[in-house]
Amino acid sequence: MATEASRHSPSPKQPSLPWRIGSALVMGFVGGTSRLFMFGANSTEVHGLDAFLETLDRRKAPERRERGLITAFFNLGQTLPTYRLAHSPLGGLFQPTMTEAVRLLSHPPFTTPYTSAASAPAVNRSLSSPDITDPFSSPDHTYTYSTNGIDTFPAPSAYDTRQYSWIHVFPEGRVHQHPLKTMRYFKWGIARLILEPDVCPDIIPMWIEGNDQIMHESRQWPRFIPRMNKRCGISFGDNVGGDGNTIFNDLRRKWRELVEKDRIKEGRVFAMGVLSDGLKYGKEAVALREECTRQVRGAVLAVRRKRGLPDEDPKAGLVETWREEGGKREGKMEDGSWVKEV
Repeated sequence: MATEASRHSPSPKQPSLPWRIGSALVMGFVGGTSRLFMFGANSTEVHGLDAFLETLDRRKAPERRERGLITAFFNLGQTLPTYRLAHSPLGGLFQPTMTEAVRLLSHPPFTTPYTSAASAPAVNRSLSSPDITDPFSSPDHTYTYSTNGIDTFPAPSAYDTRQYSWIHVFPEGRVHQHPLKTMRYFKWGIARLILEPDVCPDIIPMWIEGNDQIMHESRQWPRFIPRMNKRCGISFGDNVGGDGNTIFNDLRRKWRELVEKDRIKEGRVFAMGVLSDGLKYGKEAVALREECTRQVRGAVLAVRRKRGLPDEDPKAGLVETWREEGGKREGKMEDGSWVKEV
């Protein structure tokens, strides 16, 4: 077994200074340009911002964070899929990128039980090996991860300053522009981010509208130029997660009971964000993810309702409803909506 000292070997505190400078420049430029366009070239209203900023202020110091933060939003316009930079070609609910996301919403250590370096499998360290050795390996930490078993990326969750991070989620997973501003079903990845971290994250639903007028899928030439002088809105809902008496904490309790039953059955403990086949495909596990996703969608619908929009057809949130699209995955659908993969 690993020694007591190795169990508590420190993680890197934060990325390198050049990386942080580059990140600040990119985010500052993108954020500044976006704000200038949204508030300068268009008319944009923001609702519920003060309470949201209070939440962010409480999270400024990483060492004082007590839980992660999830903002789940609906956006009628285009979404830049930055996660594709480290997205597994295998895709799906159980890809390694999802494991990293669960860990970002948690507190290390993530690997249990601890294994000694002597018991670890031998690694080909030659430069010709496709398996790039983790340069920061230790018995109880992994600072890189792979999306397909061959490539290697720095693990975002490896740094101390990333504990209990903020993850911004687009649960629909594709562009969907409906004339009545209804939503498609939400994908189950959001459920993993709520059920699996060590504590329940804060969950703040958002409603973003008007972007469909800026970049509508039916727009003609020049398609690459965003339209201006449009009315847009950004609305923040109340926190429906955290340590309160919420439906999500009830679902997490049931999930922990399921994990404990699986631990007894499997005779082992899986690392944070790694699931056994029973927790992936078991009937109870699937039912919990379905219910959790439905509750998140309901929270976003509540923000939509506050914007004065009428209640949508309850069938809109069902996977079965959207199967009627048939094999057509993009373009104008029979219900008048426009859909596109992101």
